[in-house]
Amino acid sequence: MADDISYTTEEIAQILKVSKLTVYDLIKKGELPSYRVGKQMRVDASDLEAYKLKTKNAGKGTEYAAPAHPAAHPAAHPATQSVPSLPIGGSRPIVITGQDVSLDLLAKHMEKQIPGIRPLRSYVGSLDSLISMYKGESDIVSTHLLDGDSGEYNLPYIRRLLIGSSYKVVHLLKRRAGLYVAKGNPLQLGGWADLGRPGIRFANREKGSGARVLLDEQLRLHGIKADQLSGYEHEESNHIGVAGKVATGEADVGVGIEKAATIVGNVDFVPLIQEQYDLVLLKKPENMAWIAAVLGILNSSAFQNELRSISGYDLSLTGQVLFET
Repeated sequence: MADDISYTTEEIAQILKVSKLTVYDLIKKGELPSYRVGKQMRVDASDLEAYKLKTKNAGKGTEYAAPAHPAAHPAAHPATQSVPSLPIGGSRPIVITGQDVSLDLLAKHMEKQIPGIRPLRSYVGSLDSLISMYKGESDIVSTHLLDGDSGEYNLPYIRRLLIGSSYKVVHLLKRRAGLYVAKGNPLQLGGWADLGRPGIRFANREKGSGARVLLDEQLRLHGIKADQLSGYEHEESNHIGVAGKVATGEADVGVGIEKAATIVGNVDFVPLIQEQYDLVLLKKPENMAWIAAVLGILNSSAFQNELRSISGYDLSLTGQVLFET
């Protein structure tokens, strides 16, 4: 039935022949009603048709300028060319990717303190975030990707994926990651090696998420095959979804961050690693002013005090520049 059809932001962008950032902006301004399914924003077909009819009747089409074709900027690399389509007479959208609540706070501070921009949130995992920056679809990406061989977070992946790009890596926070287990931990799961036990029912995260990379690296390092985990192929789109599966008894264990366990309740958390959560800011001439302002926000007592009110964060290095091309 037509009433049951809905579209992702990518599909809307293709239908309207505009950039995905334009779609985000239409959603934020309330011109396209939307709702969230997991990590995806969706728009019902009826709402899209209503928007198209409204703009058609107004005789103006979409109120946004079409994105420039890459050929118009022959010197631009796909990872560094300016992608956002600016609303006429409005502010430039700045896309911030990632799922942690700290990013919502950062977007709020940016909107209040930096004129001429409109922060937009995209709730995608760490690998997908870096890929979106490489494609020129985001301006600030968050990442918590463990390289199992070196034990280093983020920089090995950033260097590999953002080849030819100019960027700044800034530390945001540290947080504990580990295992969600049933209340009281009846199976006595205490480490990564325990995931190799026969019969363990697992709740997994989607490919591209930091938690999935953490799991896959630990399985590799401990010589555990993915097909030993019953439920490995069944994916949840966020930490709360994984913790919820364990809390309801649908799974014995899952991997995620401590905060989700406190939110869900009826589940215990076994801390195994302190993960590093960093931001990558794309350096382009037109970005330098707001990048300086973002660094000011990250190092401000106002922003850090808000983060301190949320338990589970280590802010000892927040705002420190870790790497810059």
